[in-house]
Amino acid sequence: MYVLALVGALLTSMTGCEGTNSSENDGTGSTATTPSLEPDNLLPAGGPPYAIDGNGFDPANFGPDSADVDNIYFPLVPGSQFVYEGSSIGDEGERLEHSVVFTVTGLTKEIAGVRAVVGWDRDFEEGALVEKELIFFAQDLDGNVWHLGQYAELYDGKQFEGAAPWLVGYVDGASAGIAMQAEHQEGDAEYSQGYAPPPYYWDDYGRVFKTGQRTCVPAGCYDDVLVTEEFEPLKPGAYQLKFYAPGVGYVRVGWRGAKEREREVLVLSEVRQLDADDMEKVHIEAFAMQDRGNVYGMTAPLEVRT
Repeated sequence: MYVLALVGALLTSMTGCEGTNSSENDGTGSTATTPSLEPDNLLPAGGPPYAIDGNGFDPANFGPDSADVDNIYFPLVPGSQFVYEGSSIGDEGERLEHSVVFTVTGLTKEIAGVRAVVGWDRDFEEGALVEKELIFFAQDLDGNVWHLGQYAELYDGKQFEGAAPWLVGYVDGASAGIAMQAEHQEGDAEYSQGYAPPPYYWDDYGRVFKTGQRTCVPAGCYDDVLVTEEFEPLKPGAYQLKFYAPGVGYVRVGWRGAKEREREVLVLSEVRQLDADDMEKVHIEAFAMQDRGNVYGMTAPLEVRT
């Protein structure tokens, strides 16, 4: 999506509550690793014809209001900001303080012929910024929420270190994935959450783990919680658990599996509704990220909702 060169590898993770050294916990982590960006992976401006892909993504199954995401377990209301606190295992085996701030912006973007809402995610380790990310979601006519790509920037505190952009229709071989199904039942088949080929290496899957659960976090107690588990097929024995509360979204992240290395755990500590001034600051940040690259610039620009 951008003119930025990648430096090193990209690690993107969502997290949960509190971890131990056992093989299962009420928190988790999922990673996507991205080496350097190869120009020949990018498609010409405008991308290919938007045919139905292997995941069943079809632009014809989205209406004009596809950026209005109101799935009960994954509502994306513009101006909502979610603050998560927790920890994860670092490269040296130590447990590090970890926090995530996710904001639903008032911006949209057209991707592969579908209007998507823009999420802005910031990831902190020991209080220092390690990643900023724009993520693109759209809801189809059946109520499924789709993940259409993302643009992530790596930081060492305030120092920019690299970027990893991929979007459906603009990276050869990339496929949209389901972020949240419209219906959920234990025992349902797994589903792709999106795919991006080398050098991006995004290949996450999800499935229903449990339904009808109850969980309490600093932001409140929730009933009828849906628990999903996310995993990469090439990394067996490592799973991230996400706890979704009706009308809220994910409120806890955990892990299970003896081979889960990061063992990230996060809980929702606060939900905020940003005012107009704060939203303007968020949009300035998002537009600045857009301005930093040419791949992303090949696509339709961000737009402010009217």
